[in-house]
Amino acid sequence: MFEHILVAVDGSEGSKRALETAARLAAHSDAELLILTVYRHHSMTEASMSMVRPNDPENLDDVLRGYAKEVAEKAKAEAGERGAGRVRAFVKNGQPARTIVKFGEDHGADLIVVGSRGMGDIEGFLLGSVSHKVTSLARCPVMVV
Repeated sequence: MFEHILVAVDGSEGSKRALETAARLAAHSDAELLILTVYRHHSMTEASMSMVRPNDPENLDDVLRGYAKEVAEKAKAEAGERGAGRVRAFVKNGQPARTIVKFGEDHGADLIVVGSRGMGDIEGFLLGSVSHKVTSLARCPVMVV
């Protein structure tokens, strides 16, 4: 059925449900499960702080990357516990939706699984959600859980 399933996780409840679903699918179809956590800066101020203090271990890049690694490794362990045999975890920096889709294309994903996320009416209208953007950008099927 599937050979490479990509699941995006960020530690939220929605991504935990997506991980459960993707792990079950991977276990049943003997597919490789690719777990991706994407982190990014949210303002120019935060980005400039990282450039000003590049050797400071507490700079924002290191903190975000460290948290993303924890999320990815925890998801990898949980996927294994749920029966997924071949599991790899990755951490990338970038705009979440575009990074997820590009990663899926680069790794031959034939399914992308993402969690849905409720947003306020105004924020959702102005920005859209990551899951919505992934469904509109991806060339392969996307399952929103």
